[in-house]
Amino acid sequence: MESGMEIQNPKSKIENLVRRFLDYVVSEEGHSRNTLDAYGRDLKRYAAFLSEQGIAGPEEVRSQKVVEFLGVLKALGLEGTTLARTLSAIKRFHQYLVLEDLAKVDPTANLSSPKTSRKLPDVLTIPETEALLAQPSAQTPLGIRDRAILEMLYATGMRVTELCTLRLSDLFFEQGFIRCFGKGRKERLVPVGKKAMRATREYLEGTRGALSKKALGETVFITSRGRGLSRKTVWKMLKDYTRRAGIRKSVHPHTLRHTFATHLLENGADLRAVQEMLGHVDISTTEIYTHLDQEYLREVVKSFHPRG
Repeated sequence: MESGMEIQNPKSKIENLVRRFLDYVVSEEGHSRNTLDAYGRDLKRYAAFLSEQGIAGPEEVRSQKVVEFLGVLKALGLEGTTLARTLSAIKRFHQYLVLEDLAKVDPTANLSSPKTSRKLPDVLTIPETEALLAQPSAQTPLGIRDRAILEMLYATGMRVTELCTLRLSDLFFEQGFIRCFGKGRKERLVPVGKKAMRATREYLEGTRGALSKKALGETVFITSRGRGLSRKTVWKMLKDYTRRAGIRKSVHPHTLRHTFATHLLENGADLRAVQEMLGHVDISTTEIYTHLDQEYLREVVKSFHPRG
């Protein structure tokens, strides 16, 4: 990028929000380093352009400014795929600001992304998923806990943060549901398959108390010190089991969320039902997992989830 596009004020509100968004992407979605670097480059260019235009905060951004920015990049000779990726990053950024109550309006809401930007996230095949779920040992307390964690992530599509903060009072196994608190503390009920409930019950009934000598609180999944799990701990655990399973893909907790959604939709689940279970505010977020004209069908979890 030419020097005229460099950020003149490194402490600008928009650049600080870009940094906050990138931290969120790292902690919640675990993208590859290449993806994170691309997000960083694209959004820093965007922040520099807005600064040059005298725009200090996201509330001042209008859709025509986004279009104008893309026009500048096109004039500089950037390819269509790069423009599509940049627009995707900008849309994700503004969606994040609205969801986190950092902005009231998304100026990109009515901007259509080119089809080249609607790339499916990496997912596991059913055999790969089965191989991964089979890795934790049923003979050790940590293995029993880890198997329950993997089963729960795959059975519900919950975010890793939602899993780490899951409490005993959020489990409604008699009714076949769990309660999740997603972004903005928005509450939703998600169905759970029998195998995930069975694995979690085994962990709760015998293993959880054996993991720690300390008094146990309400947190469902704990460490050997009786504390709640961190996202980093779950990420490292998943990477280890991925390696043991011989899976060459880059797998992180969000991969199981993508896999949950994709397997349901591939087997005929209703798009809006999957949207509800994932906690997506906008159904277009869910549509990345399927074709827009896919036929809507019948029951969801019991009928369509491979381990329902």
